[in-house]
Amino acid sequence: MISPDSSLKERLQFGAEQRHKLKRSDQAKWSAKKRKHDPIEIICAVNCERLPALVPIKMARMALSPFAFFRGTVPTMAADLAALPSTGILAQICGDAHVRNLGAYAAPDGRLVFDVNDFDETIRAPWEWDLKRLAASLVLAGREAGDADGHCRNAVLECAQMYRNKMQEFARMTCLDVAKYRIHRQFTGTPGASVLERAERATPEHTLQKLTIQRGNTRIFRTVKPVLVPMKPPLSRELLRGAERYRGTLSPSSLHLLSFYRPVDVAFKIVGTGSVATRDYVILHFAGDGFTDAMFLQLKQAVQSAYAPYVGSVETKMHQGERVVHGQRLMQFMCDILLGWTTIAKSHYLVRQLSDHKGSITNGDLKGAGLIDYATTCGEVLARSHARSGDPAVIAGYLGTNDRWDGALAKFAFSYADQTTKDYEVFKKAIRTGKIPASKPYL
Repeated sequence: MISPDSSLKERLQFGAEQRHKLKRSDQAKWSAKKRKHDPIEIICAVNCERLPALVPIKMARMALSPFAFFRGTVPTMAADLAALPSTGILAQICGDAHVRNLGAYAAPDGRLVFDVNDFDETIRAPWEWDLKRLAASLVLAGREAGDADGHCRNAVLECAQMYRNKMQEFARMTCLDVAKYRIHRQFTGTPGASVLERAERATPEHTLQKLTIQRGNTRIFRTVKPVLVPMKPPLSRELLRGAERYRGTLSPSSLHLLSFYRPVDVAFKIVGTGSVATRDYVILHFAGDGFTDAMFLQLKQAVQSAYAPYVGSVETKMHQGERVVHGQRLMQFMCDILLGWTTIAKSHYLVRQLSDHKGSITNGDLKGAGLIDYATTCGEVLARSHARSGDPAVIAGYLGTNDRWDGALAKFAFSYADQTTKDYEVFKKAIRTGKIPASKPYL
């Protein structure tokens, strides 16, 4: 890899030379013949490492549609991407860059920002892996929303063009300006506006009413089995001890903020699609002597990234909660002020606020012009994240200034979306034959 203190011209040239390793047009290539694995076997292998009682729920959520299936099969796509030639140009990748994993959340200064907001799979890897997963998700989500394939293709092209143009811009900015770059977009009347509106409503007070009930002069978690289950001793005490150890990963200012809150209840909570059947807990806190200033901490089990078997990153040997925090801080413009990690019963956990003004896209937002507008925003967000964590000049040098990369990404997106749909049909057959357990309502 070229030294970061090389000149801009040298870094751009180095990036361009990587086209000899992988032509931009060859980024379009996908063939199931490249596979050295059975997608269903990968799903079964991952399920063996998860909580057995909850695996049928995860499988049921994945069985809802090809896009839902795609959301739960990062390990399959990681294996597929690793089997393809890569540029060898590294950045911190989200690892699960699909349209539902970019959205709004509350920044430390209270403002709502739009950014990547899921980092369970983050790792240092070829930058194009994020773009290929995002592009395939645009096709699958667009189809689910009822968009024609031609419209989905235009969305991917706009995403690729925005990423390429912003990377050229970042390559010529000072390093400090790249680090401080804030995305300014007019979201009025766009899918981004819809996401921000949902995020604005997702306050701790809203979460308090949704997840808890009044009990005497306090509040406790509701019981909504299996989605939300209050925890009792000795497990609740063990979780609270883990939360105490997490304090050692916080900055003095964050630790001071947390010192005003006291924990009052603990529960197990199912979240997302890919994360279902991992251990995920929430702790309800209140500040002062009242019960209106609520704060929720989420303790989410952090396992190895699905990309870990295919990269030589030192992150594979890290505490996995710390890996997620490290990747998030590199990629996000502003992070949760209470972001940290801990260990409980030898398992690694990420710790963060639960749903702090967090909002994501819906199918209705992606209908018609909404899909293209959202794709453009996603392209800019990922370009900034990769520029912050990689070398924007090297990536820009590889991409160049024409649209060869854009067309290749669109071709790959459709090939892989079609492959996902085929895999989805095989997956549903595995459910019907009993090879994969799934909750009955979704059979």
